[in-house]
Amino acid sequence: MSMIKTPEQIALMREAGRVVANTLAAVRQAAGVGVTLRDLDALAAETIATAGATPAFLDYHPRWAAVPFPGVICTSVNDAVVHGIPDGYRLQDGDLLSVDCGAFLEGWCGDAAVSFIVGTPDPVDQALIDATDAALARGIEAARIGNKMGDLAYAIGGAARRAGYGLLADHGGHGIGRTMHAEPPVPNDGRPGRGIKLTEGLVIAIEPMLILGRKDDYYQDDDGWTLRSANGRRAAHSEHTVAITADGPLILTLP
Repeated sequence: MSMIKTPEQIALMREAGRVVANTLAAVRQAAGVGVTLRDLDALAAETIATAGATPAFLDYHPRWAAVPFPGVICTSVNDAVVHGIPDGYRLQDGDLLSVDCGAFLEGWCGDAAVSFIVGTPDPVDQALIDATDAALARGIEAARIGNKMGDLAYAIGGAARRAGYGLLADHGGHGIGRTMHAEPPVPNDGRPGRGIKLTEGLVIAIEPMLILGRKDDYYQDDDGWTLRSANGRRAAHSEHTVAITADGPLILTLP
C-alpha cells in the first residue's frame, strides 16, 4: 500500500481525525477526581459511535501482544507511559493522565493523544507535559517537504534531552491511513539529514513520550500492554496525525 495519500484521502482522514479530537476533548472534560478509567472508556465509546465511527484500539491485536487490547482508549496514569488499560482505577487529585485515542471513519484512521493533570497540578508534572507538547510542536514544524525523517526526529528529541527528559526507548510514531500503524516509522530521536525524505502526501502520527529524568528504560505490566517507566517516575504522551502538504504540515486531529 502506498504511503502517499491524495488530497481527497487526506480530507477523509481529517474527518476521522475530528472524531478523535472530539473524543479526547470529551474525555478530558469528564476526567475528574473519583472518576474511573472505565467510565472514561465508556464515554469514549459512546462519542465515537455517535459520530458513526469505530474505535481503532478495541480488540487491536498486534503480533507482539499476548492478548487483544480490551479498551476503546489507552489511559496511562503517572508512571504508565503508554498503552494503559482502562480499568476500575479511580482518578486521584494530582494524577497525571495520558489518553490515547484512535478511530476509523469511512475506512480511514485518525490517532492522537493528550496528557493533563487531574485536579491540583504539580509544577514538575506540568513542566513535563509542557515539554512533551513542545516536542510534538517541534516535530510538526519539521514535517515539511524536503526535510528528512532524521530532521523531524532530532526536532522532537534534541531539545527534550537537553532539558533533562528521557524518551521512551524503542517507541515512536508511525505512518497511518487505511491501517492505524503503517510505514514509515517516525522516531522520536535521531540525527539530522538521515532517513527517508519527507514528501507531499505522506501522513504520519507524531507522538513524543517523555519521562521525568534522563532514563529511557521501561517495563511491561503483567496485563501484556501497559508500559511503565523503569525509574518509577511520571511520563507524558502527546500525539497528532499530520499530513505533509505543499502548504506545510496539516494537523488532521484538531476539533
